[in-house]
Amino acid sequence: MESKPRKRKKSPPAGPLPIIGWREWLALPELGIDAVKAKIDTGARSSSLHAIHVERFQQDGREFVRFKVHPLQRDSRTTVTSTAEVLEFRHIRSSSGHATLRPVILTPVEVLGQRWNIEVTLANRDEMGFRMLLGREAVRKRFLVDPGASYCDSSRVPESRRKRRTDSPAKRPQA
Repeated sequence: MESKPRKRKKSPPAGPLPIIGWREWLALPELGIDAVKAKIDTGARSSSLHAIHVERFQQDGREFVRFKVHPLQRDSRTTVTSTAEVLEFRHIRSSSGHATLRPVILTPVEVLGQRWNIEVTLANRDEMGFRMLLGREAVRKRFLVDPGASYCDSSRVPESRRKRRTDSPAKRPQA
């Protein structure tokens, strides 16, 4: 009788995992993006970045993409042009069930003081609520997601997006 190979048990994380909210500001430094609002989407396997004007080109026998990103929602004036090597092209099925062939790049992401490489697909997310989705593969074994929390890493919020305190001294609580 032939025995089946045993599945290896995955080792638990070395310590408690930091907590992130269901949406966070993060950075993609090698793409020149200091801050982009991302939805932490544990229902999506892969991560996706809003990209427009995606152009493929060859350099030294390798395939690259050049693309533009509007990292801030409802702000088409702020534009970042980025270039990255293509890891592969992958068929990705959207939440509506539509499949498209998208370029996949590998780039570092920074959130909550951590930096690591993630695979990111490039897609036009103009009609979506977030410029980026951070999928479950990117956060696995790094964070616990608190669906009731938002923006645990406030250090990345762009100045133009910070809430300003507008109450007058008369409305402030007395000490």
